[in-house]
Amino acid sequence: MQNVRLKLGAHVFQFDCHLPAGRIIAVSGPSGSGKTTFLNLLAGFEKPDSGRVLMHGRGVTAVHPAERPVSIVFQDNNLFAHLDILTNVGLGIDPALRLRVEDRRTISQALEKVGLAGFERRLPATLSGGERQRAAFARALVRKRAVLLLDEPFAALDPGLRTGMADLLIDLHKETGNTVVIVSHDPNEVRRVADYGVSIDKGTIALAAPLADYLPHEDTPR
Repeated sequence: MQNVRLKLGAHVFQFDCHLPAGRIIAVSGPSGSGKTTFLNLLAGFEKPDSGRVLMHGRGVTAVHPAERPVSIVFQDNNLFAHLDILTNVGLGIDPALRLRVEDRRTISQALEKVGLAGFERRLPATLSGGERQRAAFARALVRKRAVLLLDEPFAALDPGLRTGMADLLIDLHKETGNTVVIVSHDPNEVRRVADYGVSIDKGTIALAAPLADYLPHEDTPR
């Protein structure tokens, strides 16, 4: 982000930072500091009043969210309750669900990678919270985008599931080599998955650094 400024009501956000490509980047900060707004600017859900957003050298400030090289996994996994898992994941390939035979094969392969082989015809309500989040990961996988944004994706899971999902994220990142930006309040999770850290406080970047330099700053708002 280059001198990005956005005013929402009484809140002013100003972001100026360079995020390293191909890394897992943890974004932390107090509640209301601007973490979700930061992700929304990257995703294109918010457009800055001034400044530029670039991805891999390409200006995307005015580019529609659907046309950005971005996939998103939300905390609530955003699955449609009336659609089976194959169809939910297939939305990542074609929102109109015009799925070819090879598309269905790609979906099954993605489900296998996240530990959900054979779940194609299951409905979201029949899955556990961890399984639904794995399905959301599969949908992000089939999109094959260069940037993956995660807004506290494991916050609703118990500690054991959080650890398993963190390990899955690391494994998928090793396979794809994409750039991952994950919002997290959990210091242990940050240590486990990230190799770069960003701290946001009062609508601006308080610290952005490789994890080895980021972690020692205990006084930085998290």
